[in-house]
Amino acid sequence: MLPVEHDDPINAKILAISEDKIEGFVREPFEEIARRSGVEVDVVMARIAAMLRAGTIRRVRQTLLATNLADGALVAWKVPEDKINSAFDWMFQRDPFSGHVVVRSTDTVSAGSEYKLWTTLKVPHGFSLQKHCELLTQKVGAEKFRIMPAKGIFTLGVGHVRRKTIEPGEKADVPAKMIRVEVVDLGEHEWNVLLALKREFAPEEIRPNLWQSRAKEAEVSSDEFYRVAEDLGARKIIGRFSTFLEHVKPSQTGVRVTRFNALFHWAVPSGREIETGGEVGRHHILTHCYWREAGPEFKNVNIMAVAHGTDKQRLLDHKAAIDRHLQSCGIPVSYTNIFWGGRSEIKPSEISPKVYREWIRQIDPQTA
Repeated sequence: MLPVEHDDPINAKILAISEDKIEGFVREPFEEIARRSGVEVDVVMARIAAMLRAGTIRRVRQTLLATNLADGALVAWKVPEDKINSAFDWMFQRDPFSGHVVVRSTDTVSAGSEYKLWTTLKVPHGFSLQKHCELLTQKVGAEKFRIMPAKGIFTLGVGHVRRKTIEPGEKADVPAKMIRVEVVDLGEHEWNVLLALKREFAPEEIRPNLWQSRAKEAEVSSDEFYRVAEDLGARKIIGRFSTFLEHVKPSQTGVRVTRFNALFHWAVPSGREIETGGEVGRHHILTHCYWREAGPEFKNVNIMAVAHGTDKQRLLDHKAAIDRHLQSCGIPVSYTNIFWGGRSEIKPSEISPKVYREWIRQIDPQTA
């Protein structure tokens, strides 16, 4: 039987590349993982399939820069204490457009700490984030919500295995560049290819020429599939080919990839968001860093970042190092906080307009 834990030496070599280093669309991603990890391609495929079957890897898929294909936001929900678990279940199980669903808490009562349920949400272009949240409010019994779209993205990755050895304060030589959120419209032909492209891979699909079956699913030739996929990549719609670790729950043998999930908040002067995001986002520990406007209830926080780890104090040390760096850059921070993740489930947010229309018909026929 093949080893399936993430900390097995060969698996760790593979995951250090396969988690978030294969950017864009690649015709033979497993060959690229093999080349960059120094592990034979047959071993790469066998190990990834084994880890996927065991649940160490929760999904293998081509990711998209979905902010360009759908209106997205981080949403904080104020839900009565006795309804939080049922609201969590409803959003995770019944709303395909809510991706990350997380119960968060703060170490002390502080700005926004009454917002305990946090979700990521994407609604296809032509539909309304506000109306979607109003519908969810009715379904789950929320008291209120705060929608926080990304105005800019500085860091977007995973890489839990390689981040285990990062020291507090380790950062890139230059500030992170901001990716602007821009709307891209696709035709029906492109959507057909895209929907086949982004679907998760089953263990038996982890093999050479893995896109051939997806081309057949989209009812196009392999050459046409590659043409459309590579064009989408050139238009900054394709993210990366990734193996996503199960980092929230322990493995079958009780091994955890991470234990703590920290959402860092900073409030900086208006006009300095891009500068601050670049300085925060250059820190290697972060998996996400965004410019989002949280509003007065959160003391006007406008830079948010996420880090994961197995030791809470270690994450606090990382946060302190980032704070010191901002101070050294002369960037004033009027307020900062940490929201710690508790119960959590993660799934890709659906972005298809067709799927959205069908969902609305089923979930709220009167609105449809």
